[in-house]
Amino acid sequence: MRGLLSHRALSSVLGLLGLVAAFVLTTALPARAGENVFIEVTPNSVQAGSRVSLRAGCDNNNDRQAQVTSDAFGRVTLRSNNGFLTGSVTVPGNKAPGDYPVNLDCANGATASTMLTVLNMSQPSKGPATGGGGTATGGRGAGSLLLVGGLVAVAVVAGVGARRKTGGRV
Repeated sequence: MRGLLSHRALSSVLGLLGLVAAFVLTTALPARAGENVFIEVTPNSVQAGSRVSLRAGCDNNNDRQAQVTSDAFGRVTLRSNNGFLTGSVTVPGNKAPGDYPVNLDCANGATASTMLTVLNMSQPSKGPATGGGGTATGGRGAGSLLLVGGLVAVAVVAGVGARRKTGGRV
């Protein structure tokens, strides 16, 4: 029993380590130009009209503002925030779908870039056609009739059960 328990515990720990390793390997890394020069766009794929967050590093110059430019949203100034340069911007709603470079220009002359994918999926104007919708209209559709019929069936079964319990005297 003790060997089986240890085997299960070891298997659980190894499985957990495997999941952590898979997460680390599949997590997107920021685009890097130098050791500590990078720009991240979160999320990196957005619907036109959505807001994106920008986070960057300019080596040891993260206490000075930096400029980010892209045809997807224009120019944004990043400001120092907890050791990084951060900002946010909204991609215009009429922006054509496609991949847009996002370029970082640091005050110390360092640069980095990454890509932003703009999507332009049409939004449905109403829900999908999924059937008659008898219960949704408020009328006496098939759903309402089934509900009433089910309640009647439950009442009949309860009445028969009560009658049997009292020996036929109700």
